[in-house]
Order: sequence, then structure tokens, then C-alpha cells
Amino acid sequence: MARIQIIDVSLRDGNQSLWGASGLNTAKILSIAPVMDRVGFRALCYTSSTHMGMLVRNFRENPWECIRLTHAAMPNTPLQVIGTGLRFISWESQSPEFMQLVYERMVVNGIARFIVLDPMNDPVAMLESARMMRAAGASEIIAALTYTISAVHDDAYYADLASKMVASANVDRVYIKDPAGILTPDRALTLVPAVRARLAGKGLEIHSHCNIGLAPMTCTLAAGLGVEVIHVASGALGNGTSLPRALPMVNNLRELGHTVDVDDHTLRLVDAYFMAIARAEGLPVGTPQEFDATFMRHQAAGGYISTTRRQLAELKLEHRFDEVMEESLRVRADLGYPIMVTPFPQMVGTQALYNVIGSARYGNVSDQVIRYVLGRFGRPTGTIDPEVKDRILSLPRARELAGEPPPPSLAEMRKRFAPGIGDDEFLLRATMPAEQVDAMLAAGPARRHYNPDVQPILALLRGLEGRPVTDLVVEKQDFRLALHTTAGAGQGHG
Repeated sequence: MARIQIIDVSLRDGNQSLWGASGLNTAKILSIAPVMDRVGFRALCYTSSTHMGMLVRNFRENPWECIRLTHAAMPNTPLQVIGTGLRFISWESQSPEFMQLVYERMVVNGIARFIVLDPMNDPVAMLESARMMRAAGASEIIAALTYTISAVHDDAYYADLASKMVASANVDRVYIKDPAGILTPDRALTLVPAVRARLAGKGLEIHSHCNIGLAPMTCTLAAGLGVEVIHVASGALGNGTSLPRALPMVNNLRELGHTVDVDDHTLRLVDAYFMAIARAEGLPVGTPQEFDATFMRHQAAGGYISTTRRQLAELKLEHRFDEVMEESLRVRADLGYPIMVTPFPQMVGTQALYNVIGSARYGNVSDQVIRYVLGRFGRPTGTIDPEVKDRILSLPRARELAGEPPPPSLAEMRKRFAPGIGDDEFLLRATMPAEQVDAMLAAGPARRHYNPDVQPILALLRGLEGRPVTDLVVEKQDFRLALHTTAGAGQGHG
């Protein structure tokens, strides 16, 4: 039996998978951070460039400030960021020196642990990113072996990739990343030993989503196969399209004889907090999923599912969700079976949406899909359908993008903005619309406190704003609050 550590992914992957990356702001994070620091997590899967952009866009909050404040509130637990190559917030590729600055600012602001991931599992690109992260001061770097099912992604493929990763001094550990939740217990029985045999003593972790209910069993089994760290999520942010819920996972591991050194009481407080947020804000609660064999084909990650549902809801096309998902299978096949991990789920999903609501398949093609076909994201896993490739490359926009210059240098990027702005603001302005960054700065410091229990009464008071109310009575259990305004006096009496 083994000593197993756990990493909580609620703040990043749970929020992204179940709440569209928009459920948690600075106040909600800071209000639970000191409690999470006492649980005994090995680390927190804390943020990504997507989450950072959502803080600016949706909440008008500074993501760099959020990182700094969270690190100060939980100094004993490393904060982790996941990176996906030469991009930050926007879809546009950036120069290596730009990304070096991104990594440096993350370390300065409080990020210690980095996941290095390449959507193509390209070892050259992954090792170069790891080198840059180490140069920035990262204390721990974990290489992602992104799992998918195809004719070429067999156990030997992943064992070879793991061997290339751990040969570098810039990679401390590896983890099996299963964004679609399609790693079965049977496959884990062969995959985990094959990978472990090539790790040269470096550690192995597992990160598997619950999309079709396999992850809790697969992760529990993996603990007995030599996986040392299991990624989980707490409360409402566990299960569903997120990762296994923390409390049952800890209990199951102990039942099987493993040791998990976490504070159970504190973990229950974290669990209850995220459940309370879901109740207060009307957000979904992750529930155990039934097995769905279609996931083995489309391999869609949790964030992609929730984002697609949100996009369709905004277009009032929720009833076409199944059509879009079915079309995503065809698009993925057309594009040579890219691994369904950021940014490819977004590309495939957006193209599937265009194909479903448009007048013709590939009549409207996003710039990113065109760049993918042009080879800007590396070599596809399989062969792009020749007819689809010809159709896309014949578009006028494809001819324009084919002549795109390489990403501007860091010096060239700086010339676009006013001299003297700090690096953190510069990185946001370089990758986001100016009006969004301006609105964030105008809003001032973010709120730092959130109590889910008082949200219903606050919503009531906001709803009454501007209405001619003279009497208000609030009753709850043994509590009673009566407010009366004397006509003309403007005075409130309780």
C-alpha cells in the first residue's frame, strides 16, 4: 500500500469544467484560500491563461492581483498554472521572449508549480517550454502525457514520450492527463506500468475527468499501480465533467489501505463551501456521470462541454447541442484527430457549431482552424481530409493568413503601448481588448470577502433598489429584521 498525495483542481479545472471558468472571482477564492491551505494538498491547480482572461472580462478584476493575494493567503500550498505552449490568454501565437516574460511574472506573483503541455504531445516544444519555465524560477515542472485514443497512441507511444520528458533536468515529474475521462481501468493496468518503467525514479501523477464515470475507479486503481498523486475537486466542483470529488476519493483510497495525509475536518469545510456557492449563485453541482460510449469517440473535455452549452444558450440554440456534439466527431476526423485538449476542443467545437448553424459545412471557418490546417500548431496526429483541406485553403482568408508574419518580438509589442506601464498590465493589454483592461483598472481593487450565506438577502436588497418600499420584514429561524421608513423623513428604524 502507498502514501498518496492529492492535488485539488477546484479553483481552475473544476471552475472551468462545470462553471464555464466564470463561477469564481477574487473574493470567492480568497474567502476559502486560508482553509484550503490547511488541508494538506500537495498543490492547487490554481489558474490558466483562460481563467486569467475571464477575471478581466467577466469580473473586471486583475488576475495578477488575485494570484498575489491567494499566495499570501495560503503560503504553505504551491499554486499551479497550466501552460499550452506559445500562447497567453488570446489565441494568437506569441514570441518565445514574450512567453518568457509571462512565466517570469507568474513566478514573481506567486506561481511555483508549472504544468507543461503541448496539444500535439510534441516533445521538442514541451522541453523548450520547460526550459523557459525553469529559467523563470519555477520550483516544480510537470510534463503532461495527454491521453487520447487512436491507432498511434498506444502504451509504447506514451512510454517513449515519458522517457524523453524525464531525461531533461527541467522536468521534475510527469502526469497522465485524461481531459476527456476516457482512460478505462483496463487500459490503466497496462499504461501506468509502461510509463512508470521509463520514469528513471521521477514521480507520476494522474488527472482524469469524470465525463463518463470512469475516473474515480481508474484513479483509485492507479494508486495501486504506483501513481503517487491524484488530482481531485471539492464539493460542487467535483464529478460531472470535472474530476473525482475529493472526499469520496480520500475515503476509497484509505479503504484500500493507502495513506492519505489530509485534515478531514478542513477538507469537509472546503467541500461545504463550494456547495454553498452553488446554492447561493444557482450554479450547477457536479454529479456522478453514467457511462456514455459516444465520449470514447468525441473525447471532449469538461471545459469544452460547458462552453459549448453556454454558447448555444447565448444563441438560444440549446436544443441543438446533440447536433453540435455529433458534428464535432466529424470535424475531429476531418482534421486528422487532434488531441482534444486546449486549444483543439475550442477549435473543433467552434467549427462544429459553424457547420451546424451555417448554410454549408466549412462555409465559415475560424482563423484558428485555418492556421491549424496551415500547420501553425504543428503536425496533426493523423492526415487531414484532403477535400476538407482543399476547401479550407481555397478560402480568401486562408490566402491572407498564409502570408502572416511571425509573431512580433517583445520589443515590437512594447512599442504598441504607452511607455512606463508595468509588465503585468502590459501582458494583459498585449493579449486582450483595450476596453476590457481599461474597465478592469477603472474598477479598482477587487473585493476580498464573500459569504455565500448572505447572498440571498443581498440579492433581495439589490432587487428593491429604486422601488418605493416603506416596510420590509426579513425572518429566518430565530432571526427577525423589520425596517420601516417614515414618509418624508427618509429614516430607517429596525
